[in-house]
Amino acid sequence: MEKILNVKKKIKPFNKTIFVEGDKSLSIRWVLISSLSKKKSIAYNLLKSEDVINSINCIKSLGSKVKFNKNKCEIIGNGFHVKKKGKILINAGNSGTLGRIILGLLINSKNKIKLIGDKSLSKRDFSRVIKPLKKFGAKFDTKKNLPLTMWGLENPKPIKYLETKGSAQCKTSIMFAALKSTGTTEIKAKKSRNHTELLFKYLNIPIKIKESKKFDIIKLKGINKINSLNYQIPGDISSCAFFLVLTILSDNSQLLIKNVNINSSRIGVIRILKRMGAIIKFRNQKKYKGEKIADIKVKSPKTIKPINCPSKLNSGAIDEFLIIFLVAAKANGVSYFKDLSELNQKESPRLKWGEYILNNMGVKTITTKDSIKIFGNPNLKINNKIIIKNYLKDHRVFMASVIAALSFGGKWIIHDKHSIKTSFPNFLKIINKFNNIKYV
Repeated sequence: MEKILNVKKKIKPFNKTIFVEGDKSLSIRWVLISSLSKKKSIAYNLLKSEDVINSINCIKSLGSKVKFNKNKCEIIGNGFHVKKKGKILINAGNSGTLGRIILGLLINSKNKIKLIGDKSLSKRDFSRVIKPLKKFGAKFDTKKNLPLTMWGLENPKPIKYLETKGSAQCKTSIMFAALKSTGTTEIKAKKSRNHTELLFKYLNIPIKIKESKKFDIIKLKGINKINSLNYQIPGDISSCAFFLVLTILSDNSQLLIKNVNINSSRIGVIRILKRMGAIIKFRNQKKYKGEKIADIKVKSPKTIKPINCPSKLNSGAIDEFLIIFLVAAKANGVSYFKDLSELNQKESPRLKWGEYILNNMGVKTITTKDSIKIFGNPNLKINNKIIIKNYLKDHRVFMASVIAALSFGGKWIIHDKHSIKTSFPNFLKIINKFNNIKYV
């Protein structure tokens, strides 16, 4: 795949039905959970992105057996104890989800574990998982960044922990560690995506959850074995969001996206877009192993309204703010987004990159370390050249830039095209199916 993408054509009106690839969060969690069962687990529509492939490579190095057959993946895990001798090297690549969660999964390993990642991941903060895992009894050779070495222990002690970041990665890492503890762990966790809780409930793992507006209290007992997990992975709402926004920003267009995960902790982007005037409806809703699944119908709105975005919606849209900012750029008024420090803990400092993209489009912004005001222009059109590069190969910066180019026009030169392999390898293929024209 060529590294640089040139986008010169604004997309034409469309009426399209598409499918997107399997949910990344669910795909990674399925791989890691399946590695704990000695029975065969089967998944269909598993996302074949770099993050998921890295997850598979990690569990294979720990002794799990993995078999692919077209759209089907089979895993026979090695149970709750790693039988590998000597030092264990784990390469999480670009994936914060994999890197943070797998440390909890390996908490009871007698082996010395070294975790490494790429340049971007090595800059991200791992203290949020190091701190609670130390409470279980693990030892680390660093306070914050990769590479790091962890020394686990055979019988981790249960803990009580307050998680205030709203990080599902941190919460899940603690939950995996709790599975291997000798008692009951209690986590008071700020609201975040709850895929792990739903999967644990489905597997009849002894978990109790008390919900409130801002925090959930999770009580989880340690166990010594787990059932297999067969799963049909639904489409990824974060991947869908790019096409929802493309439709909203296009004239006289509509789109149907089939079989998407609409978990209530993940649809902050839809709640925000609806407040801005987007016409979005769920069709054929159903429950599947605790998750909500639906087809999503979206139409171009006549006008886009500005928003003073409530912070309570942030956690459910944390991966989608770059494209939400694009919608705000076309709103009839000033939009305000706050309490977004978590955006700068992603693959790149996304709040800064959101500001950079908008400013190059000619959109006025006022930013702080955790907020942004966007002065929308309903008649915004771009005629200049815009170059996007040196963004630490953040896949969402790349895809947001493509959506901006197709929506507003101009001549865009976007580097690191291969970054989409991290989460959405077929992104450009789907784009080119719109109107059967090669746009990118």
